[in-house]
Amino acid sequence: MTAETTSRKAGAGRTIISVDAMGGDRGPAAVVAGISHSAKKNPDIGFILHGPAQRLEKLVAKKKHLQGRVEIRDASGVVSMEDKPRDVMRSGKDTSMWAAIECVRDGDADAVVSCGNTGALMMLSVVRLRKIPGVARPAIAVLWPSRNPQGFNIMLDAGADIRADENDLLQYALMGASYARNGMELQHPRIGLLNVGTEEHKGRDELKLAHELIAENAEAAHFEFVGFVEGRDLPGNNVDVIVTDGFTGNVALKTGEGTASLVGELLREAFKYTPLSRLAALLAYPSLRRLNKRIDPRRVNGGVFLGLNGTVVKSHGASDATGVSAAIKLAFKLGQTGFAEKLAARVASAVSLPQDAATSADESQ
Repeated sequence: MTAETTSRKAGAGRTIISVDAMGGDRGPAAVVAGISHSAKKNPDIGFILHGPAQRLEKLVAKKKHLQGRVEIRDASGVVSMEDKPRDVMRSGKDTSMWAAIECVRDGDADAVVSCGNTGALMMLSVVRLRKIPGVARPAIAVLWPSRNPQGFNIMLDAGADIRADENDLLQYALMGASYARNGMELQHPRIGLLNVGTEEHKGRDELKLAHELIAENAEAAHFEFVGFVEGRDLPGNNVDVIVTDGFTGNVALKTGEGTASLVGELLREAFKYTPLSRLAALLAYPSLRRLNKRIDPRRVNGGVFLGLNGTVVKSHGASDATGVSAAIKLAFKLGQTGFAEKLAARVASAVSLPQDAATSADESQ
């Protein structure tokens, strides 16, 4: 089957996801297994897979659900986790990551997914896709398991840039609201600004100024601003979107991942302690399985780069097939809804919001 025929079948009436097959710690086998899992569940997804063609063709051939659903584009180079972003910019044109992003830039795919080097992926995405006009700093938005009916809260920035002034935080709020509408179908999301306390006099100066800006623009931008929130609200049900700078957000994210891992280990240890506890574990197995599924980080895998002319989903570097499939599912949903275009329209309409609170905004954006 020719590449042209494969491409035509993969794209026939489908949302196309461009996938960097070589970026993850587990290699291309895990990536191919992940997209196969997604293809089995969703007939409306097609894939363009980037990496060494000979190697990928063998892996794809073993997955019956990928027949006619994948176009393979040869890319010999690989961006490693140790590569510096600037080095990748200078000499990375032959890499699978570069090719995957270029695919979205050229309009061949609706979104890109990569498990690779976060810094390199962000720099390449900014340079090749460009920032949406009006966006000073892109942000990484992640899903956080919560008590809300939707099951998750959105937090941004999770590490795209360690700095953020009051205007950046306002843009994060606007982009987070748009993501909540399109990614989680929340028409009037609640936005909170992460701080060391909920009192308005607490926090750094830029947080106080951001509080004023976000509050002023909430009505015109069609979201509810609940004010300052604390770390305990990340998994809570008081807000849907938590806004913070990348330094704080990344520390919170890694702390949450480490805590979840520790709790899992302690539970396993506790249930092995005595014969009675092992029996209790057996009786509790169905409930424990539901709990594991509910908080499994692989199932909420995928940080979305917001503020770019294209949808980019960063999957965790250590993702297995389940994690890759979760990232593909998120990319599909955003690509299917035309999220990048709606986000651009949201930011464009909000550029004048601080000066003109009467500016209207489409609730679907």
